[in-house]
Amino acid sequence: MNGKDYYIPAAAMAVSLAFKLPALRHNWRDPLLRSVVALLTLAGAVFAFAAPPTIAAVNRWTGIVNVSAPLVYCLITAFSASCLILMVNWRGGPPEQTRRVSRRWIQGYSVVVVALIVLFALGETPAERLRDFDTYYANTPYIGHMIALYLMAHFVAAVVMVVLCWRWSLQVRGWLRVGLAIIVVGYIFNLAYDATKMTAVVARWSGHNLDDLSTFVAPPLASLGALISAMGFVVPLVCQRLSDHWQTWATYRRLGPLWHEVQISAPSGTPSVQMAWWSAAELRVIQRESDIHDGFLHLGPYFDKGLGDDAYESAVADGADDETARAVAEAAMVTAAVQARSADPDGKIIGEDEETLLDTADGPRDLLRISDALRHSPVVQAVRREVTV
Repeated sequence: MNGKDYYIPAAAMAVSLAFKLPALRHNWRDPLLRSVVALLTLAGAVFAFAAPPTIAAVNRWTGIVNVSAPLVYCLITAFSASCLILMVNWRGGPPEQTRRVSRRWIQGYSVVVVALIVLFALGETPAERLRDFDTYYANTPYIGHMIALYLMAHFVAAVVMVVLCWRWSLQVRGWLRVGLAIIVVGYIFNLAYDATKMTAVVARWSGHNLDDLSTFVAPPLASLGALISAMGFVVPLVCQRLSDHWQTWATYRRLGPLWHEVQISAPSGTPSVQMAWWSAAELRVIQRESDIHDGFLHLGPYFDKGLGDDAYESAVADGADDETARAVAEAAMVTAAVQARSADPDGKIIGEDEETLLDTADGPRDLLRISDALRHSPVVQAVRREVTV
């Protein structure tokens, strides 16, 4: 892998981080948001500082040969801890328990970071190695222990993540389950990275040479693992948001038949609120529901309770459940009331009788059922034909 193979993922992480920073600024107390920002920051730093051009530049700027090695190892260790902490906060639970588990992971991996720095300081690495540091110094006192320690810390985090995500995925459904499955796949690549690295290091310990596993096979596995895992964290959030947006627009469209039906009941001269084309779908749904309820108020004197009871009995006879039958009855009352209101343009009936109000206690769900019944129910269509004769 050359420099750009590291810098492209680092840039992708930086872009993702840029989108998250405004939210962090407004809600910096949110532990889940802080965990996401920490993960993206450390993931980008790992890719940026593990690139051979950056390794050479850091060594040159500090004047310490191979100082990039412990720096990258510390970043990888911190990134491993950030993944575990993000998972703890993402899954949730009692706040005190979540904070306690997070603190334990932070403390444990902080000890590993300090140990990596101490071991590097105690060892000697006179020859600069940009790509094969792990295998070149595998048998060097203290440095070999440093290499084994960071690999073990990364391996433990990967195993824990696979176990946690897999168990959690068996308990949930939807996009969250998909995201967790993707994270598991990503960490399987991370485990393959650990396996190839450790195989090459152990081969050095036993006097053999499998350096190509560490130099050429392991880095692509790490890159794939990090990118796939990051995708797993993002997919549930993005797809759930898109799904919610789609459901909102679907609700807006499903309310259409009922909204159009009651428009005739609005008194002449009543101004119609025009929504801008960029208005959010949620606002459009609220406006449409409000228009429908206003229409019900204007149609109230024309609702025929007896007709509704007959429509209810017909729907039940056709095999409809109670909720559907009530929606059919109310839809039949609406369509009959609209025709009655059209036949009374001067509003002479208004005020003569007590108004009948539709039972829409379930709010949008009842409105959707009524709208669907207006469009699909044969009972409602029969009432429409009858009142228009």
